[in-house]
Amino acid sequence: MSLIRRSYSHLLHKYPMAVQSVQAGILMGAGDVISQFAVEKKSASQYEWQRTVRFLGLGTFFVGPTLKVWYGILDRRIGSGSAVKALKKVAFDQGIFAPCFLGSFLTVLGVTQGNSPQKIKEEIKNNYVDIILTNWTVWPAVQICNFAFVPLQHQVLIVQIFALFWNTYLAWKTNTGAKEQIKLSED
Repeated sequence: MSLIRRSYSHLLHKYPMAVQSVQAGILMGAGDVISQFAVEKKSASQYEWQRTVRFLGLGTFFVGPTLKVWYGILDRRIGSGSAVKALKKVAFDQGIFAPCFLGSFLTVLGVTQGNSPQKIKEEIKNNYVDIILTNWTVWPAVQICNFAFVPLQHQVLIVQIFALFWNTYLAWKTNTGAKEQIKLSED
């Protein structure tokens, strides 16, 4: 196990953006798999591998890099090492970043799903408030611990581990509307 940890630390130090992006992608893809099988109760024949690939891609090319850059900005601007600094980071993270990032995430997700601009706007209108309110019940506590106790180079990993459950929720929440549309068109 220590060999794995040392290898991970070496790669993280040498290629921080790549490692944090890939780990975000893997954990987002895993969140979608959990959503499909554990939450949506799909059988293996109903499994939508394209959805999982979409979430893996979003994590790798959008979420991971964005979080790495954002946490770096917070650390440079606010610093670290005290409870007050951790609380300031959480205030900026949840008050400014989270609302903007959520809108961006939903837009990028809609584009990768092949939705029209009107459909993306409708999905945001239908889901944004529920998701941001849920976000604010979960993430402030996680981020206080993350910013107060976790070294900068591990903050994306810690967030993505907790986000495994969040990604399961997002995968379920952002795909329930699609199921309802299919049911309506079949009736």
